[in-house]
Amino acid sequence: HMAKTRRQIKEMLPLVDGVVELLDARVPYSSANPELDTLVRGKPRIVLLNKCDVADPAATKRWIAAFEAQGKTALAVDCRSGKGLSAFLPTVQQVLKKTIEKNTQRGMAGKPLRLMVVGIPNTGKSSFINRMAGKNRAKVADKAGVTRQNQWFAVGGGIELLDTPGILWPKFEDETIGLHLAFTGAVRDAIMDVETLACHLMELLARRKPEAVTARFKFEPQEGMTGWEMLEAGARKR
Repeated sequence: HMAKTRRQIKEMLPLVDGVVELLDARVPYSSANPELDTLVRGKPRIVLLNKCDVADPAATKRWIAAFEAQGKTALAVDCRSGKGLSAFLPTVQQVLKKTIEKNTQRGMAGKPLRLMVVGIPNTGKSSFINRMAGKNRAKVADKAGVTRQNQWFAVGGGIELLDTPGILWPKFEDETIGLHLAFTGAVRDAIMDVETLACHLMELLARRKPEAVTARFKFEPQEGMTGWEMLEAGARKR
């Protein structure tokens, strides 16, 4: 399946000016597909850290800086509420400045800027496209070299988005990545039962943000407490 998606992305790349990558702001590393760098090499990238409203704003700021250091422009957004999306069009114009200048020099000023939207399942790819396209869900007319299954959406500001037909799957080489994706509901086929998953999450939160555990479950995680013990303590309080 991944091979087919890879092929489709490669085929469509020559038709686009840049790539928009959706990541889950709570787990930007785990929700990225590491192959993407090689696949879209050389194309300008805009990273959308989606679901920013449920992520730690301070951590999101650090992630944005980390992406900037890699030469990618990152924005914190929430596609459900539309938060942060007003910055999208201006960002595209800024990131694709060279393309816009080149089009103007070639006498094609105002030529639509085309962006391919990619992301692993559940990162909000369709919410983003729906949000941006609004009522204008009309597909952009079929163009030469654009197959029927590929959907283009005009989103205003002279920008067209291409919804990638295939699904990029995350890489599960690392058990932590699988866990993080399960915590955020990105992996549907439960890689373990929900209770065990909850225990792992409690342990992680107790290490990283004990105050969040206390705020939510009204007990203070003690040194050396297991996930099961925390789950029980939380349940007793409730």
